[in-house]
Amino acid sequence: MPEAVLLVAHGSRSSAGRDELLALAGGVAAARAGTQVRTGFLEMSDPPASRVLDELLDGGAHDVTVVPLMLFAAGHAKSDVPALVLDARAHHRGARIVYGRPLGVDHALLALARRRLQAVGAQGLPLAMLARGTSDPDANAEAWRASRLLADMSETQLVVTGFSGLTWPTVTGALEQLRRLGARRIAVFSWFLATGVLLDRMRDEWEAFASATGVGVLDAGYFGVEPELVSLVWARVDEAAAGAVVVNCDVCAYRRPFPGVSDRVGMPLGVGHSHLAAEHRHHAGDHSGDHAGHDSGDHAGHDSGDHAGQELRRPRRPGAAAC
Repeated sequence: MPEAVLLVAHGSRSSAGRDELLALAGGVAAARAGTQVRTGFLEMSDPPASRVLDELLDGGAHDVTVVPLMLFAAGHAKSDVPALVLDARAHHRGARIVYGRPLGVDHALLALARRRLQAVGAQGLPLAMLARGTSDPDANAEAWRASRLLADMSETQLVVTGFSGLTWPTVTGALEQLRRLGARRIAVFSWFLATGVLLDRMRDEWEAFASATGVGVLDAGYFGVEPELVSLVWARVDEAAAGAVVVNCDVCAYRRPFPGVSDRVGMPLGVGHSHLAAEHRHHAGDHSGDHAGHDSGDHAGHDSGDHAGQELRRPRRPGAAAC
């Protein structure tokens, strides 16, 4: 059991979204009162994750587990958060700082999404599963995997994945695919932890689509703050603290070239689009102001040889680099 846990979230321009993430973190803390649980953000929200991690270590914690409060392993989870961990290790050499994996496509999340669909009478309807868009091919593929699994769990045989931006298909494009396949009513589930600017924008898009086409769109919501999420976060903490984290890097764009993003192979940690992550790491200036930037989910960059300096374990193929 670690002395302290740091949950690292992306951050949002939406105060409601930030509040939901903090409420989730509060549930995590309440579940195990003997462990100190803190929350930090990479950008657009305070407090900065690097500052919180230093506060924990300077305050006497010698064993800290860092877990990304993120759904898919795009560049923030692959690069920016690990860079925070490596920076902290360099400045606190006597401490044990380990890094867990994102929440991922977990059965608990799928069961919660199914419950959301049931709550609005949408189980069995043609399904649009909407996720945060990213330029990371691996993360986008995970969204498609989640869609298929959720379709099987919710007893539908017609499912399309859509994204908030940066990749295809768009929200409207996904809904239009279902319409052309004959759907007259569509269930929408948003694979998001909390509300925010992107979710509001997507909702406007599907409401406009429904108005223009006459196709009914049932909003099944998003994950929100639930006991299943609290338990899942602790599962990620426990496996990281035990040194049992296993990640799949076989199709990671930072280890294998993908057309259009081949320059990412071997890219150093923490050099993705998130300029504020670097700012947070070095505590430069006053972070209390407006972290205006993006809410896109395009998170590039991590080292191909050392997966974020994490204490991760995975079987190695002959000739394969350690991840």
